[in-house]
Amino acid sequence: MKRKNLQLAGVYTAIVTPFRDGRIDEPAFKQLIKWQVAAGVDGIVPVGTTGESPTLDFDEHLRVIALAVKFAAGKIKVMAGTGGNATTEAIDLTQAAEKLGVDASLQVAPYYNKPMPEGLFRHFSQIASNTNLPIMLYSIPGRCGVEIGVDTVKRLVAGHSNIIGIKEAGGNVDRVSQLYAALGREFTILCGDDSLTLPFMAVGARGVVSVASNVIPREVVHMVHACMMGSNGLEYSSIALDLHYRFYPLFKDLFIETNPAPVKAALAMMGIIQDELRLPLVPISSASRKKLEKTMRECGALMQ
Repeated sequence: MKRKNLQLAGVYTAIVTPFRDGRIDEPAFKQLIKWQVAAGVDGIVPVGTTGESPTLDFDEHLRVIALAVKFAAGKIKVMAGTGGNATTEAIDLTQAAEKLGVDASLQVAPYYNKPMPEGLFRHFSQIASNTNLPIMLYSIPGRCGVEIGVDTVKRLVAGHSNIIGIKEAGGNVDRVSQLYAALGREFTILCGDDSLTLPFMAVGARGVVSVASNVIPREVVHMVHACMMGSNGLEYSSIALDLHYRFYPLFKDLFIETNPAPVKAALAMMGIIQDELRLPLVPISSASRKKLEKTMRECGALMQ
């Protein structure tokens, strides 16, 4: 079955949702997206895990998506996080996002209720059948308690031409090989962990949904695009590898505590947003902040 004609290769920033005094900080969000566009990212992913979607109500969720579409202004793609652990809610969010003009939907595996493979299949099938948007599945067993199995992905792809890819965040390079072998080149695999971007791409992934690109968008773009051109010569592979090792400590320290607390702390150090989260998330500890700041200065993400 022919996939929807949308290429989602490259760098997609899992963009934070800035807050100020408990409300969405719309001016800061605009500036953040403007910076992403200028840095050359291929797209943004609003209201995903990094966008604190579980702490946004329905109207706020849609407001963030609407702002992302408005501020991206067609210059980069917008892949909105519209998943949920209730199938009807995921459908409602997805249909609303489609009306707002997003380019694609990111559909996380239902969390907490731990559905069986048949439940996952029916969940994603219902969503795909109720939208024309291209859908990227999102497997992150560490947060959801379940993995979207390769056989389940294969069944979904066979039945729905708008299921075009998966964000793979299980930390397992073998999964990329398994998915690639089962589904071929036409199915897009994106890495869900910055520190694993290069090894994932080496076996068939086509880019990353990145947390780090909130902080160093241009550098992540250079690394991923150099890796994408690696088949043209060793020079490109060398550039990608050098950038990986330069920023690897930052990739790791942006997860020194629960995401997105560290990346929000980093952006606040840079003067881009307020260091504000919604409970039950809290700002990172003083010790973690010192370590993160040191890493940022050493790799050049924060000026001395």
